[in-house]
Amino acid sequence: MGFFSKVKQALSKTTAQLGTWLTGGKVDEAFLEELGDALLQADVGLPVTEKLVDAVRQQARGKELSADELKTLLQQEIATLLTPCEQAFNLPSKQPAVLFMVGVNGSGKTTTLGKLAAQWGRERKKVHIAAADTFRAAAVEQLQHWADKAKAQLTAPTQDGADPASLVYRAYDEAKAHNADVLIVDTAGRLQNRSDLMEQLGKMVRVVQKHDADAPDATLLVLDATVGQNAIQQVRAFKEVAQVTGLIITKLDSSAKGGVVLALAEEFALPIHYLGLGEGVDDLQNFNANDFAEALLSTT
Repeated sequence: MGFFSKVKQALSKTTAQLGTWLTGGKVDEAFLEELGDALLQADVGLPVTEKLVDAVRQQARGKELSADELKTLLQQEIATLLTPCEQAFNLPSKQPAVLFMVGVNGSGKTTTLGKLAAQWGRERKKVHIAAADTFRAAAVEQLQHWADKAKAQLTAPTQDGADPASLVYRAYDEAKAHNADVLIVDTAGRLQNRSDLMEQLGKMVRVVQKHDADAPDATLLVLDATVGQNAIQQVRAFKEVAQVTGLIITKLDSSAKGGVVLALAEEFALPIHYLGLGEGVDDLQNFNANDFAEALLSTT
């Protein structure tokens, strides 16, 4: 199944909801109000909803639009919004490139890390993983599974509750010794309202910079699409303590409302590198703006 088909399947909840509204008609204020309601219910958020409704108003006010004409107009506007965020993630050409994976509990961060490690392993990259989520034993076991699958090295804590910053420092030394192409740091899931845990993340960044002043080379924030507009608050919080360089949006399945992707693009304009469209190792897909816009409005 290609990207478009997977996204279309993943966004079935949103498209079914929008499909009851995107039926065409005379573009008057009542029509535009109903369109705005539909977009808000799809988790698009107020700023993007206002922008899309205004685009329809400016281009088609007083006209009769068919359902296909309305979808085409909206699709073009959505693709224009999303295209600047369509940026493939490329590993920096240094050894090791340092990549931090951050996100709240339950976002799919550790699984996403494993999928990236497996992908780069298939590309014959030397991957080293730092299990810096030292407070969750299951996370270390999960990472060991992925490390074995990717033929990657793993630096694990020697005891429960070990200092994450010290582990990251040791992991860098080991990655350097093994000539690793990338060191991926799995950080503990943290809620944005826990200032102590957020400060711990800042400490890990400072520690790795003792090895490499330019590290981390990338900090990817993993967001769960099912949390809707709460994802906005998560990005704001993580940007305060870490230089977030890009987003990975996971759990885009039939339970998610895909409109939040538009809201994130509008407010932050951060690269959206990947979408998580399932549990399989190949279900981490590069983000494609045009295909996403088309799939979001595809009701057939």
